[in-house]
Amino acid sequence: MSHVVKFSEVLASIHASAEQKLVLPEGWAQGRAFFGGFSAAIAFQHAKLGVDTEQPVRALTISFVGPLEPGPATLQRTILREGKSVTQVRVDILQQGNVQLSGLFTFGRSRPSQVSITDTLPAEVPGREHGLPFPKTPILPEFAHQFDYSVTVGGLPFSDTQSRKFGGWVRFCTEDAPIDVGLFLGLVDAWPPAVLPMLNQPAPASSLTWTIEFPELLPSNKKASDWWQYVAYIDYAADGYGHTHSHIWDDEGKLVAISRQTITVFA
Repeated sequence: MSHVVKFSEVLASIHASAEQKLVLPEGWAQGRAFFGGFSAAIAFQHAKLGVDTEQPVRALTISFVGPLEPGPATLQRTILREGKSVTQVRVDILQQGNVQLSGLFTFGRSRPSQVSITDTLPAEVPGREHGLPFPKTPILPEFAHQFDYSVTVGGLPFSDTQSRKFGGWVRFCTEDAPIDVGLFLGLVDAWPPAVLPMLNQPAPASSLTWTIEFPELLPSNKKASDWWQYVAYIDYAADGYGHTHSHIWDDEGKLVAISRQTITVFA
């Protein structure tokens, strides 16, 4: 495989200006479009640079308005409200003058509270040593070659596995940097929509909206190359749309994020 620009290299090129031009690199295609997890990470990185570092991200919602493509793009950041505790930021990614991605990011500092409910859903993901890797076939999206997978919940995409659960283990195979939110977004969205294992032949599907919440800071001692556990559950799917939620844990079973997606499937 020819050299592919690393995920972390692009994130490091983003600066604090409210508007910035950059180039979405080749080698990260998702069908005919640019990998959604990468574009969400780019938008997050741009949002973060406009916010006080003492306000970590609490939640973000991404709307995939249209397909981004490798090539020139423009980032535009708008501070919607900046408060003592919480800051709301919008970032749009434009190509050819059109908004193709719009993200809303909520940052908030910790504060004392009488409410504390910290017991979380435990990870019950079967061990990765018995899982199935994604086969290196022509239908494997280009970006997926940058990750290692072990599917231990449900089945592989297009395997006619009639389960509402899908997931297993994932890690970057091209990054060894300490984990941060940008890289983490790539890991989470590296998983295909949870409805695909239910199909018996390839068909296109894509995310319309993606919301992800962070109960607390990501573990500081983990890397992008560590294994992360992921399980998605199909809440409802009909009429060409699916609604799923997922939980993501680190390799020690600590819950690190809660995610929800609305997806389209053309089958």
